Amino acid sequence: MKSENMLWEVLVPKTSNEGIEYTLEHHKAWDEQVIQLTQGMTILSTAKGKWVNLEGHLFVEEMIPVRIYCKKTDLEEVLNYTLTHYNQEAVFAYEISSNVIVKRKE
Repeated sequence: MKSENMLWEVLVPKTSNEGIEYTLEHHKAWDEQVIQLTQGMTILSTAKGKWVNLEGHLFVEEMIPVRIYCKKTDLEEVLNYTLTHYNQEAVFAYEISSNVIVKRKE
């Protein structure tokens, strides 16, 4: 039976839209909420990103790629929380794979 879970990557901002770096405590609060929703995550090294908002303003910022294995409905909750927790205009997420093997020790 195929799992409903998929592996997703969410790009979490390292700084606010005003360029102020979020504290480690702020990120940890996000981590704790996401773990409650999905039971785990893998936090990758930062990456540089650039994007233009609807008003044409260019944002250049560091992003933190976070991989999460969960159902799409759980991802929606993660994205909604991310938007409010980081006060973002948009949050970017994409499916890495729906073909994930989780091998557990018996």
